[in-house]
Amino acid sequence: MISAPDENTPPPPHGPAVPVARAVRQAVADGLVGPGSPVAGFVDVRGVRDSVSALHAAFGGVPDVLHTFAAKACSLVPVLRLLAAEGMGCEVAGPGELRLALDAGFAPGRIVLDSPAKTRDEIGEALRLGVALNADNLDELDRVDALRAPDSASVLGLRVNPQVGGGSIGAMSTATAHSKFGVALRDPGARERVVEAFARRPWLTRLHAHVGSQGCPLPLIAEGLAVTHRLAEEINARVGRRQVTSLDLGGGLPVNFADDRVTPTFAEYAATLTAVEPALLDGRYGIVTEFGRSLLAKNGFVAAVVEYTKDAGGRRVAITHAGAQTATRTVFMPDAWPLRVCAYGPDGTPKRTPPLRQDVAGPCCFAGDVVAHDRELPELAEGDVVVLHDTGAYYFSTPWAYNSLPRPAVHGYGCAEAGGRVRFATVRPAQTVAEISRESGLAQADALLTSFAADPAGREPGAPAGVPSRGPSPEVAGPGHP
Repeated sequence: MISAPDENTPPPPHGPAVPVARAVRQAVADGLVGPGSPVAGFVDVRGVRDSVSALHAAFGGVPDVLHTFAAKACSLVPVLRLLAAEGMGCEVAGPGELRLALDAGFAPGRIVLDSPAKTRDEIGEALRLGVALNADNLDELDRVDALRAPDSASVLGLRVNPQVGGGSIGAMSTATAHSKFGVALRDPGARERVVEAFARRPWLTRLHAHVGSQGCPLPLIAEGLAVTHRLAEEINARVGRRQVTSLDLGGGLPVNFADDRVTPTFAEYAATLTAVEPALLDGRYGIVTEFGRSLLAKNGFVAAVVEYTKDAGGRRVAITHAGAQTATRTVFMPDAWPLRVCAYGPDGTPKRTPPLRQDVAGPCCFAGDVVAHDRELPELAEGDVVVLHDTGAYYFSTPWAYNSLPRPAVHGYGCAEAGGRVRFATVRPAQTVAEISRESGLAQADALLTSFAADPAGREPGAPAGVPSRGPSPEVAGPGHP
């Protein structure tokens, strides 16, 4: 029997949960969505913390584990700093993400650099900082050979492709026969070349694999990681010592976009790995994970104003301010990335009008900019607000600049006590049109008018005084020229 808490019961460690409907109502009341703010993204701070706690709990029996957050999933410094405070590391895939991770406060030793196209400069910077690095291919190891100082603190690994196949979304499957990532283990001679690469490099101590993410079933992910574990055992047996000491398992836990349930869970993921390969998480290897979408997706939403409604071909179309610029994957791959859409009135309360099949379209200037096709929703009208659920990862954090539409503001939200007021903190302000112009070359506005024209004295552009123009070359001479 569950007893009611007494007055001395402490509040939940992360504050009370805030339902999306409460957050929307308060956001509208505070002017964060509405006239003047037609679209914004929102991050559930309590939800993020709870997701991180669930991840840590799922791997609680592993003595040496580093959970890193895939920065590409939500590359916003305040979000990254929140994750760092919750004990996460950070996985980055390029120099921009590395800078964001450092600015967010992650220690270099808790950052992992993964990219299939690292330059020598990027490799050298990671080695100087002590950032862990997973080489994507054997040629990249040659670059590390040349750049690595003997006292480098970086943990160095090699990414392999176990080639176990793909899931239901080909673009999200990274362990296919022809994937661009990692060393393809089933190609003739590849496995032996990997073993030899480790044997020649005592500093190479980590194996990395990532099977895929959305659309990949857990047994497929586990099979690919079991292949990687067996390779580590083979390498260690060949070199006669425990050289490979850690396994980077990547991320890839799929997200349920159909409803509010979190499924599969991190606990189910860990249990599946253990069922397929019992030794994988038994403590003999340090473990690194790189989850992104599964930590943030269900802890964020987009809210956008309905600007107009119209009828076309017997169907209602609601034109909103959330389209391909914030929901790029959903617009271009609607079957693979469907989103739940809910309707709210201008006051931020759920709409109760009779349902109507309608399209929910965005502001971009192309016909396919539709986030929900023929969706049954309460009839939408001008001034209403639509909410796109489960968009905390890969949506508002990395918008598409099509039509030079401004980046939307992003706000974190939470509540200090049960029944208390929902409060917001700005994560990223809305982009201004002046900022768009500056980023589009305003300071160089005349560059193409002045850089290639001869001056009145006939000199070539940039030529010193007294140096005449060459005149047209024979190949481009016009009429009247020999």
